[in-house]
Amino acid sequence: MNRLTTLALATFCFAACASAADPPPLVPVVSLSASATASVPNDRMYASLRIEADSTDPARAAAEVNGKMAKALARAKATTGVEATTSGYSSYQTTDKFITHWHVQQSLSLESADFATLAALLTRLQADDGMLLSGMNFAVSRDARRKAEDALTQQAIKAWQARAQSAARGFGFDTWRTGRVSIDAGEPPMRPQPMMRVQAMAAGGAPPVNVEGGNTDVTVTVSGDALLGSR
Repeated sequence: MNRLTTLALATFCFAACASAADPPPLVPVVSLSASATASVPNDRMYASLRIEADSTDPARAAAEVNGKMAKALARAKATTGVEATTSGYSSYQTTDKFITHWHVQQSLSLESADFATLAALLTRLQADDGMLLSGMNFAVSRDARRKAEDALTQQAIKAWQARAQSAARGFGFDTWRTGRVSIDAGEPPMRPQPMMRVQAMAAGGAPPVNVEGGNTDVTVTVSGDALLGSR
C-alpha cells in the first residue's frame, strides 16, 4: 500500500468517525397531561354484619354464634338478588376479676344491586337475628366503571391533543407529533358510610332502612410527550 492510498484511507476514516460522533439534532419535547372526569351513579351496595357471643363456656359461645349465623345466612340466601358470604370467624378468651370469658365472633358480608331489598334485609337481620352492622358502602360496578372509562379515555385523549397543539403554537412550532404516552384510570377505594343512624333504626324495629348510593367520580388521565417541529 503506497503512501497516497494510506493517506486517502486515513482521511476517509477521520471523516466517518467524525460523522458518527456527531450527536443527532435535538427534538424539542413538551410533557403534558389532561384528564376527563364523570360522576357515575353507584350501582352496588355492600354491607358487613357480625354475630358476637360471650360466655364462660367456649362451647356455649361458639354454639350461639353458629346457630345465629346459620339462621341469618339462610335468610340472606333466600333473598333474591343478594349475594352472601361468611368470613372473619374468631374466638379468644379474656379474664375479668379472675373469671375467664370466651368471646366468639363471625362476620357476614352481603352485596346487591337492589338497594331497597338489601336495606330491608339489613333491618331484619339486626332486629330479628340480633346481628350488628359493622359497615356499609357503595361503589360503581366493574361493567359500569369500564363503560365510563372507555368514554372518558376518548375525552382525555382529545383534551391532551388540544393541549399539545396549544403548546406547539405557544413555543412557535408549526407541527407536533405524539411521543411516549400513558393512560391512567386509577380506581378509588369505596367510601364508607355512617352507620350509627342505621343501627338505631334497626334496633328500634323501624321500617326498612332508607339508603342513597350517591355517585363516584371516575377519572381518566392521559400523560405523555409531544415532540415539536416545523414544516
